[in-house]
Amino acid sequence: MKMKFKFLGGADMVGRMGMTMEGDGMTVLVEYGLSPTKPPEFPLPAPRIDYAFLTHAHLDHCGMIPQVCGKNQCDLFTTPLSAEVAEIMMYDTLKIAKAEDYVQPYSSGDIERTMKAVVPMTYDDEISINHVDVKMHDAGHIPGAAMFEFSRDCTTIYSGDIHTESQRLVGAARPHDCTNLFIEGTYGGRYHVPRKETEKAFLAKIDEVIDRGGTVLIPCFANGRTQEIMLLLRNLGYEMWVDGMGRSVTRLFLDYPEYIKDIKHLKAAKRKFNEVRNVNSRNTAKKGQIIVTTGGMLDGGPVLGYLNYLRNDPKSAVLLVGYQAEDTNGRLLMEQGCVKIDGEVVKVECEIQKYDFSAHADHGQIVDFIRACDPENVIMMHSETRDLFLPDLEDYNVIFPETGKEFELDV
Repeated sequence: MKMKFKFLGGADMVGRMGMTMEGDGMTVLVEYGLSPTKPPEFPLPAPRIDYAFLTHAHLDHCGMIPQVCGKNQCDLFTTPLSAEVAEIMMYDTLKIAKAEDYVQPYSSGDIERTMKAVVPMTYDDEISINHVDVKMHDAGHIPGAAMFEFSRDCTTIYSGDIHTESQRLVGAARPHDCTNLFIEGTYGGRYHVPRKETEKAFLAKIDEVIDRGGTVLIPCFANGRTQEIMLLLRNLGYEMWVDGMGRSVTRLFLDYPEYIKDIKHLKAAKRKFNEVRNVNSRNTAKKGQIIVTTGGMLDGGPVLGYLNYLRNDPKSAVLLVGYQAEDTNGRLLMEQGCVKIDGEVVKVECEIQKYDFSAHADHGQIVDFIRACDPENVIMMHSETRDLFLPDLEDYNVIFPETGKEFELDV
């Protein structure tokens, strides 16, 4: 059977993912996210949807789901953990839109209807929709992240975001034979430093900063990166604090131990960190030795309060552990040593270092994963550097989809 595919966003860029599959009388939506820029950028409008699938709960994949599931009243297939974390992200999106006077893409009622539409799946579960069998696989990346395998006349895998290397928080994605492979190419042309080397350098820098009397500020994404860093630091003897949305996400992770590589280690890490719960504890945390806090790109969350407090202290350090998109405070800090706080650009005297703790597979790992899946067609998405994969994929029919343009595949 042939199906028509169309990317509503995210084909040739990292952000605002969304793809439709149409055929045999049904239209399926796989992901529907937004780019958390200022103001946010949205994917193309979705048509009437019969079924929706969500790989994981990062905003660029889940942030616009209520606009579809809240209005179409279609089933949403995802892991129960991804559903709960996505709910936090969706309400936060509304909160930010109201605070910044942005367009509100959906209502709180749409979020409530979306959560009622969730049909929970977990790894190795199988369902059937309109004569198409669907199986869920572990994608690595973050807890609850999934790949979807669609099978009828042949097999199609949609990867979402993947990591093929085991992390402290989650295990690795495994390849599966398929005819069509939709694969992310976020790290096209780039390679990770071996994780153990990164961790060693990161821990050494923390020791150095604290030895000289400074405070270590670690801005983190709430969903995945906060917990990965907490696990790495859990055996240190320093006074450590965690603040922001990451605290809520950690509690959710502990409710779903089946998606965590070692739940005992995560529980131990949570115990080692003091949690900021109010203004008084936040003031105490400012004088602590290590502060792990949202937001990861320094555009919102408690991090700006800590940075404003520490910014004139050259003994302290800001250790960036996540991707810093263009036009974000994090990118401004990396490139110019400044940030914007309350509308004013201010100089940061702290030491600034960046460490690669990415939860995405790098160029070589993506190529290896593709070869292990052995598909006929490779559909490269979620990438601004897709062409860099071509020399390594000469044995495959490589398709670079364009946003808004349909293409057909046998499924």
